[in-house]
Amino acid sequence: MSAHPRAGDVTVVAGGAERTHSVAAGLAALRDDVDVVLVHDAARCLAPASLFDRLVAAVRAGADAVVPGLPVTDTVKQVDADGVVVATPERSSLRAVQTPQAFRRSMLVDAHASGVEATDDAALVERLGGRVLVIEGDELAFKVTTAADLERAGRILGP
Repeated sequence: MSAHPRAGDVTVVAGGAERTHSVAAGLAALRDDVDVVLVHDAARCLAPASLFDRLVAAVRAGADAVVPGLPVTDTVKQVDADGVVVATPERSSLRAVQTPQAFRRSMLVDAHASGVEATDDAALVERLGGRVLVIEGDELAFKVTTAADLERAGRILGP
């Protein structure tokens, strides 16, 4: 198979009500020869191809799951239901995680078979005891979800 997909290598599947359902539908449609699976949010539409390549390489090097992340620059507070601070995590150990996220297929299939739902597929792998590696993310993999994000994307893409 070539390094780049051809139109015949693409299968479109209907998504589900929740992210977990959409990923499960994609997993069910994979060909048998696929061993690395990437899960990506369309909102991170400027994520560069080089990021995808680094993630796949890390899974092929032995990781169960690999996610890109950027260091957190703000101080983060954990609060209770009343808004009272209960902890201040050391920010040097925190990462803002992005997509795409890459997985050994068997690990992601097992994670989804657990029946647990999450907003992040890596969290499913973590709950199974899988090892999730964080690699350096990319500033271009920001989410385009607000008007300000759209303006930023427009500035990056140019006229």
